Amino acid sequence: MHYDDEKDYVMRMIKETARILFSLMLGKHYVQVELPEENGYDVSGEKLGEYEMMVDDGKINEAENLLLENIDYANREETAAAVLLYQYIAEKGDAFLHEHNYSLEEVYDGLKMLAARTGYKEVCNILKPEYQA
Repeated sequence: MHYDDEKDYVMRMIKETARILFSLMLGKHYVQVELPEENGYDVSGEKLGEYEMMVDDGKINEAENLLLENIDYANREETAAAVLLYQYIAEKGDAFLHEHNYSLEEVYDGLKMLAARTGYKEVCNILKPEYQA
């Protein structure tokens, strides 16, 4: 598999995993790719938009760490916000992620960890990307 093909494949896996997890967690059919400017999702009182602004500023690892420190994995709204944040990070593009010491593989790994902690580990077992041996 070529490098560009692998990136495209990982991005498709991220989008599909996010779609499935969002649907399972909230019982809603998730079809949108673009996120609304203002949404009602938050994690421990912090709006999803605050985490997105950190990502926009290149503080991807800091945003992820803050989110994971504060998330209540039993709260489906908060875990859905985490799914949306990982999708937002992935959509920033490979060049932006690389510039800020992050990767699409880290996004997918974050989604897998989120799935495991919320009881949906089998989703990622079904959608196992080729880059994992």
